Amino acid sequence: MFDLKWIRENPEAFDAGMARRGVAPRADQVIDLDASRRALIGENQDLQQRRNAASKQIGAAKSRGEDAAEKITEVAALKQRLQNGEAGEKAVSAEIDDLLAGLPNIPVDEVPDGPDESANREVRRVGEPRTYDFEPKQHFELGEALGLMDFEAAAAMSGARFVVLKGAMARLERALSAFMLDLQTGENGYTEVSPPYLVRDDAMFGTGQLPKFADDLFVARNLMENVFTEEVKEGVRANASVNVSTAFSTAISENPDLKEMTLNEFVRGAQSDSRIDDFSLSAATTLALTVATDAVLPATMNSKNYENRWLIPTAEVPLTNLVRGRILDASDLPMRVTAHTPCFRSEAGAAGKDTRGMIRLHQFAKVELVSIARPEDSDAELERMTGCAEEVLKRLDLAYRVVLLSAGDMGFSARKTYDIEVWLPGQNAYREISSCSNCGDFQARRMNARYRPAGEKGTRFVHTLNGSGLAVGRTLVAVVETHQNADGTITVPEALRPHMGGVKLIGPA
Repeated sequence: MFDLKWIRENPEAFDAGMARRGVAPRADQVIDLDASRRALIGENQDLQQRRNAASKQIGAAKSRGEDAAEKITEVAALKQRLQNGEAGEKAVSAEIDDLLAGLPNIPVDEVPDGPDESANREVRRVGEPRTYDFEPKQHFELGEALGLMDFEAAAAMSGARFVVLKGAMARLERALSAFMLDLQTGENGYTEVSPPYLVRDDAMFGTGQLPKFADDLFVARNLMENVFTEEVKEGVRANASVNVSTAFSTAISENPDLKEMTLNEFVRGAQSDSRIDDFSLSAATTLALTVATDAVLPATMNSKNYENRWLIPTAEVPLTNLVRGRILDASDLPMRVTAHTPCFRSEAGAAGKDTRGMIRLHQFAKVELVSIARPEDSDAELERMTGCAEEVLKRLDLAYRVVLLSAGDMGFSARKTYDIEVWLPGQNAYREISSCSNCGDFQARRMNARYRPAGEKGTRFVHTLNGSGLAVGRTLVAVVETHQNADGTITVPEALRPHMGGVKLIGPA
């Protein structure tokens, strides 16, 4: 996350960087905790030396036939003090880690100051927005009229912020993904990877999604059959019998359909994520059940029978974690990888934003670009990566602009970010279609990802970069809106036609 030595030597610079991110000063707190930790380390080392010396004296005394009881008592006391000291050191180290884990990366100097997107700085515009002799429609109007986008069917099975694409529109999405991958692997030197879509906690921590942004993610919990044993059920009743009884009675009185339910069935319902839907429980009942089961479930969930898997919000997570815990050779860098994956985001805090259409979905496809570079090369690599993403838009004949994000608008792990915003004629606005970020060594420290410079004995942290090349759904939106015709049909850009079987025009289903 951060170099503690650097923070000790540059507290003002650290706090200034945090201030640019809207974070209160933290240097003094970090330095005080680090001082306590180092003091405990020194004390523990002293205790260990004294313990070793006393142990040798015990051996010498016994070899001479002398009474060693006093020294034995001393060693026991030193052992206990050492155990307490090590526990204290571990606790302080954990407190430092927890503090630093929640702090964002420090922006580089050229990043503009500002609290949000209002302070972003436009770098360049490419292409002229197309003009029409008719009023351009938004993508969902076009897609629904053609019978190729079905939001109602998606909502019926999955809820809001999902879409079903059909026929030529589904093929267009597939064609865009193939086109992007072929471009990035065939011309831009990226290696295609097919990574897992479910990852563990430490992978999400490495790229900065955890612990701070858990609400933005979807989690898949796997509770094995033997978790819900009679012992666990008895534990629930024993530890929170009053709450369980009260909740059970409340549920029965509020929901006549539950009249035949047994207490055990009720407890199992409380332990499932679907309890509200399955049992139509009120908020008060759900709260009571949560209290009732909290005493038992944590131990169960932390056992070998319980596993968390997070659905990836972007392929940045598995691609960057390819170097987790590794020491690379300098000759391996830069390492450039790409992947086409589904992405899953809860869109926490997005209530009321982009509720129509495909701009902000819970599930969408994306072609991700990730680079692992030497520190001295990462600035140039960011420019190169941004250019690789821009090339997709150029070949699809889409107008766009590149924006340098302000310190307050950047992602948690980034130290510098370019957003690429594509022109959407249906909205009469530029909308983000890619973010390309240089994270410096921020993620590498969280993952302990290093490389060995040529001719040097030691190792250094790599720099990690990531970018969308591009978000497939939003690219589809841009293609549909930009290349729409007065009769509601969509002209397929020439670059996509080989991937569309030669189809030039998308018409009604």
